[in-house]
Amino acid sequence: MPARNIITITTDFGVRDHFVGAMKGVILTINPEVNLLDISHDVASYSVVDGAFTIAQAYTYFPSETVHLVVVDPGVGGERRPILVQAGRHYFVGPDNGVFSFIYEREERVTVRHITASHYFLQPVSRTFHGRDIFSPIAAWLTKGIDAANFGEPISDYRRFANLNPKMESENLAHGIVLKADKFGNLITNFSIALFPQFVQPKAPVFQLEINGQLLTRLHNTFDEGAPGETFVIVGSSGYLEIVCNGASASRSLKAASGDDIVLTFQ
Repeated sequence: MPARNIITITTDFGVRDHFVGAMKGVILTINPEVNLLDISHDVASYSVVDGAFTIAQAYTYFPSETVHLVVVDPGVGGERRPILVQAGRHYFVGPDNGVFSFIYEREERVTVRHITASHYFLQPVSRTFHGRDIFSPIAAWLTKGIDAANFGEPISDYRRFANLNPKMESENLAHGIVLKADKFGNLITNFSIALFPQFVQPKAPVFQLEINGQLLTRLHNTFDEGAPGETFVIVGSSGYLEIVCNGASASRSLKAASGDDIVLTFQ
């Protein structure tokens, strides 16, 4: 079995404050030999959907037995549970708030455990910083070879998002949402190519995409196919349709953000 010698970290903490550094310090105190890799600390503040999308787009590119620490936790200190997820070849540690929803949907083998073994926590446990006091120690002890079963019992009522996929009104009409607005202002939708393969066929479909009262009807293969400042649709590297603007922010020009509704119509 490959060694668990990698921990990735994904948060909405940013890098201005001490939060990420403190988490790394806790991990390295427990296991000084572990490799720490940052996926992102620029997840939109409080956006569990953004965090879910971010980790889902990155985890498969890491080796087997990698431990993924994800702290996007607006309910910290409340009733939401700390969980440890074994999914496919990977481990995930974080809050039970839906942040692993894409992973639950993608992986066939999933075991979710409610973390209750408090003797592994950093004491005293803060009510507002479980990333440091609960999640970081659990991730670190996993890399020391502690069996996942030692951290808590399996649960089946873990939280997952209900609206990951578009709602099909008919074969020609679908309702979706914006999953994420990235750094460039590109709007990543939940219209996946797996559900809408016609967008990668030689003959592009005739479609209309409506967002915030504005209509988009053009599909391009690359960003520079669009005219400067033009807003259009593209198939992104994540496998989802994206709304983009050549040389500018589609999010700003359309006044759109994560969670906004989208309607896709085929003619």
